Amino acid sequence: MMLAREWVAVADQRTGLGWLATQLWGERVLIASAVFVGFMMWLAGLHLGWVSFAVLLLVIAGLMRLERRAAGAATARTMAVPAAPVVEPAPAADDLTAISAVLGALDAPALLVSARETVKLQNRAAEGIFGAIPQGSDLAGRIRAPGILDMVRDAIGSGQPRETEHAERLPSETVYVVRIAPLAGPTTEPLWLLTFRDVSQARRIDRMRSDFIANASHELRTPLASLRGFIETLQGPAKNDVKAHERFLGIMHEQATRMSRLVDDLLSLSRLELRSNLVPDQTVDLVPLLGHVRDSLQPLAGDLGVEIALDLPSHPVSVPGDRDELVEVFENLIENACKYGQEGKRVDVTLTGGTEGVPAEFSVTDYGPGIPPEHVPRITERFYRVNVEASRSKKGTGLGLAIVKHILTRHKARLVVKSEVGKGTVFTVKF
Repeated sequence: MMLAREWVAVADQRTGLGWLATQLWGERVLIASAVFVGFMMWLAGLHLGWVSFAVLLLVIAGLMRLERRAAGAATARTMAVPAAPVVEPAPAADDLTAISAVLGALDAPALLVSARETVKLQNRAAEGIFGAIPQGSDLAGRIRAPGILDMVRDAIGSGQPRETEHAERLPSETVYVVRIAPLAGPTTEPLWLLTFRDVSQARRIDRMRSDFIANASHELRTPLASLRGFIETLQGPAKNDVKAHERFLGIMHEQATRMSRLVDDLLSLSRLELRSNLVPDQTVDLVPLLGHVRDSLQPLAGDLGVEIALDLPSHPVSVPGDRDELVEVFENLIENACKYGQEGKRVDVTLTGGTEGVPAEFSVTDYGPGIPPEHVPRITERFYRVNVEASRSKKGTGLGLAIVKHILTRHKARLVVKSEVGKGTVFTVKF
């Protein structure tokens, strides 16, 4: 036990001496100061032993360490004041991947254009119009419209959005509102977004509306002017002319009938538009219905010298629909074939399908002069006529095929027209 205590004492002594040596080596400036003080005291005649000199060194080191520690604490308090946060500038990276994802979600054609008028990106809608454009291609190499290119240059030069209207004639008439605007974002170079908004349907509706008002006014003005003129004549110069009375009254009756048909067709169109979202809940067998329509039109066909030939299946062909409206569709189509295909002397009416998995299909074929191809897309528009004089001479209002289209739309059916000039026309209804 005594031996162990001695070793501990020696270890403590060595540890204390080592600590003292470390502290003194770390305080070389203090040692030099203490030596200087001791040397001056020796010169003054104050002789100190080694133990007293060591104690003096420790006292001086402790005092200076306390002073240094106090100074460090003051500095720490000063540094503890929170400084304003340093905001790192946003990286100016050209994130084309994110922009490409946004363009891909647009249903309108869109191009990303650089300040050098080169195409950086395009979405799928733009590919459908301009084809695939390699990145970096010149915009003028793909878009040949001078108005659009001038607008792009003006926008890039001024730094402001620009907009123009552009029309394509082929393969069909299409109208675009083209707009270019600067794209704000963290990009390394200025980019511009060029978009194409299709307003063809809106322009077409506006044109149809204006045409409808003009045509309706014209269709009513003509018979009204005739009636007014004949009435004034009967009240004036022909007041006592019995023969003039008979002739003028016949013409007046014809003009009044024409206005009545026009008003009835307009009311029918208005009624169909109000019911366009109501799906018919009845079931109609087309086989006996077409037989009834043929019988009702036989007198008209006989007067025109036209034969109506029916080709109907032996089994029932039932479709969901409104019987009266379907009668109006078939009467209109067969009557038009008899009137305008009178030269062919024959009209073929065919009904197919109606079995399980095979939809019903009705077609009427005439062998008349046919319809020029430029008129086919518009023949179902209101008041549109291929031949105005021929239509009026045959007592047409110009609304028959428009009514047919609205009825078929309500019945979830569609009308297909195929015509060849000089050979005839085929109207097909696909249910």
